[in-house]
Amino acid sequence: MFIAIVALLAFTVDSLLSEYFVYQRQLISQGEVWRFLSGHFFHTNGYHLLLNIMALLLLLLLHSKFYTIKRYSLLFLFCAVFCSLALYLFEPSLIQYVGLSGVLHGVFAWGALMDVRHGDKTGYLLLSGVIVKILHEQYYGANNELSELINASVAINAHLWGAIAGLIFFILYPVLFSTTKLSTPSSQLK
Repeated sequence: MFIAIVALLAFTVDSLLSEYFVYQRQLISQGEVWRFLSGHFFHTNGYHLLLNIMALLLLLLLHSKFYTIKRYSLLFLFCAVFCSLALYLFEPSLIQYVGLSGVLHGVFAWGALMDVRHGDKTGYLLLSGVIVKILHEQYYGANNELSELINASVAINAHLWGAIAGLIFFILYPVLFSTTKLSTPSSQLK
């Protein structure tokens, strides 16, 4: 809910604050590194925001059993910063970026991997789906109708980097934090 509220607030004050918080390569190069995180909360239009909030809700329905406030916060922050940093390092032609879709791909990939870890066979289907989607985007490009709807080019490589971030977080989390809490769904945590 916090992420959705921040995104809604960013949308309502977009004309006042976006120039200070949106991912902009040149300004990041000048030291404004907070844009690696803050840029994800801004959107090109209401449709873009609505799509991202709907995806947040879908992920909550799919994988809330694995979320704790700490785990989800670390996952979200890791995917956001990793995605932005990868765009900065490997996508020099991308001058500006907004939206949660890269992060959401990371959260989705992590959730699918958690399903697999916990023996939920739908995890394989979800993981296959996100891989096929990303490969399709890499080979064929973005969906033209989606680009028109959000009034911007879809940053398909943000989806790729986000999914990679979700995979890396899945691998690193048990190494860096308690594995007993990770293997227990949040509904059983106190």
